[in-house]
Amino acid sequence: MSTPRLQKPQRGITLTGLFIALFVLIAAALLGMKLIPPYMEFATARNAIQAIAQDRLGTTTPQEIRRAFDSRASIDDITAIKAADLDITKEGGEIVISFAYRKEVPLFSNVGVYMDFAASSRNP
Repeated sequence: MSTPRLQKPQRGITLTGLFIALFVLIAAALLGMKLIPPYMEFATARNAIQAIAQDRLGTTTPQEIRRAFDSRASIDDITAIKAADLDITKEGGEIVISFAYRKEVPLFSNVGVYMDFAASSRNP
């Protein structure tokens, strides 16, 4: 005599679980698409001031530094800050270029995110 075999319960994701997972995935993707570009622009601006500070090595005027930043900003499409927003000082014989700004990113309806950015050529 053979004993009846018990069936294994089915495993897998339900339709409701699939919709919830898709909603979370799409929300994370949309949030990333909104928040990553400001961080990329900040990194580009930070790299620009560090490169300008390295190239100049204390031998130029603030006007020349601002002109150099304007040319780099137009090439690299930096729109968050202008050359007039740069703080240019000389510390210990070396030029220090810094900036700080706030970026508002609207997400949906009346919900948005504020991001504060600050960088200096002194500390990479």
